Amino acid sequence: MIIRKGTPADMPSVLGLIKELALFEKEPDAVLITVEDLVRDGFGAVPLFYVFVAEIDSDSPESTSEKEIVGIALWYYRYSTWKGKIIHLEDLVVKESMRGTGLGYALYSEILKQGKKDQVRRVEWNVLDWNTPAIDFYEKSGAKVLRDWHVVQMDEIGIHQFVSDKLK
Repeated sequence: MIIRKGTPADMPSVLGLIKELALFEKEPDAVLITVEDLVRDGFGAVPLFYVFVAEIDSDSPESTSEKEIVGIALWYYRYSTWKGKIIHLEDLVVKESMRGTGLGYALYSEILKQGKKDQVRRVEWNVLDWNTPAIDFYEKSGAKVLRDWHVVQMDEIGIHQFVSDKLK
């Protein structure tokens, strides 16, 4: 297994893993981005995200390449008014057939090494409350799961309505 920085050529595989995560999280139709979006947003003059990919030798006879991307850690920088520069881990995804192999731990470790290298004061991410294996893993690693905070979001429809109705 090799962990490396993702490239534009990796984005079809990255999108495939994002869709696999959406299926796991019971939101199979929620993914709207395309390979083109990922390439534009991750590899332009000012990247909006970075990605580590986990790659293994492919055993599949129909594989056109010798390597297969079986995991990703997609992240970006944020700024905390209390801490300064931080890393937000948006998604850590391991292909279902590769779970339990240590691949998730390797990607997780790579994110934390990046945080140390960048001298950030915090690495943060979200985890669904029903994903107890992930919660247990994170807590065993020394991470704190903040159970008294709620994630707040406004989707595209809500943004449009707010701007149209409230800010006339």
